Amino acid sequence: MRWRPWFVTALALLAALGRLSTALASSGLSAQESSAPSGQPEGLRALDGEWIYVEDRTEGRALEQLGPPMASKFSMRVEDGAVILDGHGSGHRHVRITLDGSITEVADPKTTSRYRGTWKDGTFEYQVEFVRASDNAPDGSIRMIRRSFRMTADGLLVNVVVDPPVVKDAVGLYRHAEDIALPEPAKAGIGDLAWLAGAWVGTRSSGSSIEERWSPPLGGAMLAVSRSVNTRGQMFAFEYLRIVERDGGLVYIAQPGGKTPTEFVLTETVAEQGSRRAVFENPRHDYPKRIAYEISAEGRLSATIGFTRGGTPQRFEFKREGS
Repeated sequence: MRWRPWFVTALALLAALGRLSTALASSGLSAQESSAPSGQPEGLRALDGEWIYVEDRTEGRALEQLGPPMASKFSMRVEDGAVILDGHGSGHRHVRITLDGSITEVADPKTTSRYRGTWKDGTFEYQVEFVRASDNAPDGSIRMIRRSFRMTADGLLVNVVVDPPVVKDAVGLYRHAEDIALPEPAKAGIGDLAWLAGAWVGTRSSGSSIEERWSPPLGGAMLAVSRSVNTRGQMFAFEYLRIVERDGGLVYIAQPGGKTPTEFVLTETVAEQGSRRAVFENPRHDYPKRIAYEISAEGRLSATIGFTRGGTPQRFEFKREGS
């Protein structure tokens, strides 16, 4: 019969698959494990993903000096024998650093950056040398930054050394966003922030103007738009803002430039001696992590943005339009 050769072929194929399955089982490997990258050091895969700054662990720093040792947010992608860097500074994206000590060069119009990486004793380390062209130094001048990354029980510990030294060696703790604890929300209603309603205008240190125009509380929300205008009369920044009631508390939603919304929950509200203060936080955001509004007894409004703890926050001063 014509179907018999096909039947014999099918039996042979099943037998071959059976022998392959037996071989994998005897070697202790699953089909997925057998396709895993070869030569990848144990523990390196833990560095994979996007990392958010949590806290400064540099010894001996004053509160105002606290801050991330490198970018507030960066990522690493681990592949066989290499790590791909993104957001590590220098304006370079998707820089591939091999673990064999070989050099990766990235050329810019005025600078050549030379990356070299290693993996040793559970630590990934790379250094980058910046070779700049100079009329006074034909061979160029070199500035080096060395960064090391090590997983700990608390998260990813990052150590940064700069040569020639600008500041003391810096150490910071980073985590994946989902591993960062969210703050306890404060209980409040939208009416508690009625003092923020109005048109507020101010001037930056550069001389440019900034304004925030907040609607009165209504329907469980307050809406605002912010605009910054330079001394030449040109708008260079704008932002859509909302404060909404949610689950017995308040959420501040910011959209700089109309981009993707970022949420901050109300963690503190204070009313004392004629002044008012509201603090919103999102430790899973790279920057800012904390936004605070405060109105004085004299009716002056300030807005402060920065990290949850330490550093030098940005502060904006406002007065009511027309006052």
